[in-house]
Amino acid sequence: MLMSVIKYITENALVLIPALMIAGEIIKGIRAIDDRWIPLILLPLGILGAGLLGGFTVDSVVQGVLVTGAAVYGDQIEKQVFRF
Repeated sequence: MLMSVIKYITENALVLIPALMIAGEIIKGIRAIDDRWIPLILLPLGILGAGLLGGFTVDSVVQGVLVTGAAVYGDQIEKQVFRF
């Protein structure tokens, strides 16, 4: 699943995936924010980051959604499959 999403993400936007994963970990450390809200907080950050990289177009919004999805999905795969 993750690999099928990655092929739609432009090379410029790939850098946002680890950046969003780091931002998610930072947000997770804020006790006032429940974990269930982290993906919704990361979404505008991903869209903003993609807009800054490629200009604010419809394509950059789509790229922002894709990189946010890849970051959240990648984090969940790591937590559910690779941590014992």
